[in-house]
Amino acid sequence: MKFVAEIREGLGISWNALISNKMRSALATLGIIIGIVTVTLMGAAINGLNQAFIKNVSALGADVFYVSRFKWFNNTYEDWLSMRKRKPLHLVDAEALTKQLTLAAVVVPAISDNDSVKYKTRSASSVDIIGTTDGYLQTSGGDIAQGRFLTAADGRGNQPICIIGNAVATNLFRGENPIGQRIRIANQSFQVIGVLGKQGNLLGWSLDNRVIIPIREFLSGIWNGQLDDIEVKAGKLANLDDAQNELRQVMRRIRHLRPDQPDDFAINQQDQLVAWFHSQTATIAVIGLFITSLALFVGGIGIMNIMFVSVVERTREIGVRKAIGAKRRTILLQFLIEAACICCFGGLIGLGIAWLATLAVTQWLFPASLSVGIVITAVLVALLTGVVAGFLPAWRAARMDPVEALRSE
Repeated sequence: MKFVAEIREGLGISWNALISNKMRSALATLGIIIGIVTVTLMGAAINGLNQAFIKNVSALGADVFYVSRFKWFNNTYEDWLSMRKRKPLHLVDAEALTKQLTLAAVVVPAISDNDSVKYKTRSASSVDIIGTTDGYLQTSGGDIAQGRFLTAADGRGNQPICIIGNAVATNLFRGENPIGQRIRIANQSFQVIGVLGKQGNLLGWSLDNRVIIPIREFLSGIWNGQLDDIEVKAGKLANLDDAQNELRQVMRRIRHLRPDQPDDFAINQQDQLVAWFHSQTATIAVIGLFITSLALFVGGIGIMNIMFVSVVERTREIGVRKAIGAKRRTILLQFLIEAACICCFGGLIGLGIAWLATLAVTQWLFPASLSVGIVITAVLVALLTGVVAGFLPAWRAARMDPVEALRSE
């Protein structure tokens, strides 16, 4: 109870000291405000980006394998040169996988190009043109907003039909019903049979700015080339490892690899993308933490100087309190509370500024999320900065000789 009373008394004295020196207290909080705004915005940005990324990357599916010539990440230049020499993937490889895999729900060949799409006098540039089959809707995590998707018969045929992304539909048709209309891709006419639901962005790539056409139509009319990848969706999540092992063995058989030869293909998964993204955000967090530490260090030095001045100005007051029985602990606690209060006020102001900045960033740049955890962390950092910065001045005040302090003018 005595300790609680000392806390209450320290808070009252600290409040009176802050009120008596408003300008000095306000100036002392500037460094803390800057530091708290920095740490809060950094945390909100990383938190928001993580949430948006996980939401978008989940469309890839944790149970989907992407067979390609190249590994997605962690490639050196020598690795890239080596993988570049690998045999390309072709449609016959996907057809062979479809026949031989027993643990796969669907096998989807995919090939893409970038081109402009036209409708009457309007056009959309840099649209991803994807050639694939009916199973693509399962591996991409998309859905149909209007019309229909490709059927198995569409995938085997050469019909000039297409499904357009949400952004393409908005840019070209502007309120018109796109179903049944004809658009031009690479100087060829395609009939729109469906519109995809809105999916957003993934690593800066718009999942809505695309057009999907039957793969045989793509290979015969747009680009007679190799596949980008073969997407394989496992039949059951419980059999994921077995499905991957089977996929690897079947691919080696299709590619006619001897037992002593290494794989000349890569099997990529969603978790590789997530791990890579987290490594990037961790790097950003370390850099942000360094910048934040500098701001808080400068703010802490400012608080320390202010507190030293406060101790000198109140030397006689300290002497009087000690003369009537105040212990060193009480004096130490008083000045620590005062320093912590200054930093706490600065932290609360910083949080208010960061909250407004988070709204602006979310509105105009990218999603940011100010979670409860970030707010609590920011307040604790502010309090800790105050305690650390105020300890030396408080210790000096607590160690004063009461006789010498009373002689001070």
